[in-house]
Amino acid sequence: MQTLCHRATSPARAGVVHSNEIIYRVVSMPILNKTAGVFSIPSKGNLYGVLRSFTFHPGTRFLHKLVLGIETSCDDTAAAVVDEAGNVLGEAIHSQTEVHLKTGGIIPPVAQQLHRENIQRIVQESLSAGRISPRELSAVATTVKPGLALSLGVGLSFSLQLVNQLKKPFIPIHHMEAHALTIRLTNKVEFPFLVLLISGGHCLLALARGVSDFLLLGKSLDIAPGDMLDKVARRLSLIRHPECSAMSGGKAIEHLAKQGNRFHFDISPPMQHAKNCDFSFSGLQHVIDKIITQKEKEEGIEKGQILSSAADIAAAVQHTTACHVAKRTHRAILFCKQRDLLCQSNAVLVVSGGVASNLYIRRALEIVADATQCTLLCPPPKLCTDNGIMIAWNGIERLRAGLGILHDVEGIRYEPKCPLGVDISKEVGEAAIKVPRLKMKI
Repeated sequence: MQTLCHRATSPARAGVVHSNEIIYRVVSMPILNKTAGVFSIPSKGNLYGVLRSFTFHPGTRFLHKLVLGIETSCDDTAAAVVDEAGNVLGEAIHSQTEVHLKTGGIIPPVAQQLHRENIQRIVQESLSAGRISPRELSAVATTVKPGLALSLGVGLSFSLQLVNQLKKPFIPIHHMEAHALTIRLTNKVEFPFLVLLISGGHCLLALARGVSDFLLLGKSLDIAPGDMLDKVARRLSLIRHPECSAMSGGKAIEHLAKQGNRFHFDISPPMQHAKNCDFSFSGLQHVIDKIITQKEKEEGIEKGQILSSAADIAAAVQHTTACHVAKRTHRAILFCKQRDLLCQSNAVLVVSGGVASNLYIRRALEIVADATQCTLLCPPPKLCTDNGIMIAWNGIERLRAGLGILHDVEGIRYEPKCPLGVDISKEVGEAAIKVPRLKMKI
């Protein structure tokens, strides 16, 4: 298990916080009462401990807005403090990767317990890194959707007690919106821009027109690409491979693929005849499973042993994934330009999420961007995966825009499943845009 905590800064961002904050309640989320007892609310003693550990006087050092971001949507407990200029004043993260590698996947109750054990410390470390008193915060922003219910509940319970104690505004955050807007922390990117979010839990294409204004062009119809790559890695037993034993499934596939020959297996990308921007990865996983089973028979080895062709299989599945993602993204760019939703030249394509750190897949997307006169931008690798910085920054963006700032948290709930923006994927499919063939020389 790993804990990171340090102070860092990012390029200053200009912006004025609007005073006309919109106050609303979220009433559409599932009620926690059905799972009463499952989510233990942090004790007041713990929260008082956080508050007592600081002796600074509020308002004496910071004359601008500060937001604490808390992220517990899946398997990492993270927190960060960001100011309105985009400076990261402090951050901390507790990774559960080592634990879940041993169990072959994320077990929600285990993730929940680890969040409970670490959230107070992680929040305290992020504040301490910037020498910030909790009372100097302008607001607390926390992921409330989408994600694992058991994980979301821990972050929300802790945050609600914290804002009630501090008498601070609360900003509920959409996890995918936070990923999409992270690029505006690191680069000067204006709306609109196209976003491809690819991770272990999500896969979607959306047009970002504003802080909370998105058009959904397409999404995965089954599993996410990161989930598929993790499952292939487990089927290949890469945790037993001496070079990959400490890597997540996706990282192991990328590492091993460098040693393999993708041409040894001829695998067709999914949904080749569907002229839309949706994705599918479960069929590809099934094809790879059949290949592995066949190779095990040919090599005379049992399930759980390392195939001699493991690197070739890894290279083939990675290439097929890259081609599938690239083609759907290509169509999304053409659709947006056809409808004048993006600039004809110098349009921006933002790629984020954990799978965005895969350099092979990123290179495939660079080929698409070059062919369509787009600028491809990716946040730094550590900001592509789940983190507290993106949540705090989303809180800053919402403070500036006066959107979704709650002064009354009565009725606030989490949403394990939640779409991003307005779904126009049917309209995209009806446009039936044919995508020119590109040579994927990667």
